[in-house]
Amino acid sequence: MAELHVQSEKAFQRQPKIFLGNKLDLLKKKFSTLSEDEKRKVRFWRDVGLGIETPKEAINGEFVDQKCPFTGDVSIRGRILRGVVKHKKMKRTITVRREYLKYIPKFNRYERRHKNISAHCSPAFPTLKEGDQVVIGECRPLAKTVKFNVLQVIENKNRKMFIDA
Repeated sequence: MAELHVQSEKAFQRQPKIFLGNKLDLLKKKFSTLSEDEKRKVRFWRDVGLGIETPKEAINGEFVDQKCPFTGDVSIRGRILRGVVKHKKMKRTITVRREYLKYIPKFNRYERRHKNISAHCSPAFPTLKEGDQVVIGECRPLAKTVKFNVLQVIENKNRKMFIDA
């Protein structure tokens, strides 16, 4: 796990829970050949709980994301929601569309409504595309509008997109 691949930002990227000073011999080895204990010494990751598995990319990847629930310092608490990815135009942030029905008593009918939610998308999900279903979990505010984090991706085979009228 070479540190040079991670350094693409202006600030030095590192995981705050890992001290790399005395682990230079481990850094020279290939990450896939390391044992589980040696991997834990070089890279920090955790299980967020709630029956959600940690992605393999979060364990074996070389990215540094402090807002990631698997490798960063963000805890998931509160609501767990499911929606469809509407936009993936921002860096590490996606827009999730949630559709629901609202009952109108006067007409004794339901109307369709939707909400758009901004969520942080960790680099642990590199195959995420518009139209995929995602499970998002509530966390502390990460930005002005971002209060959710992507926990799981359910790939959509037919990729049905939205038709804006």
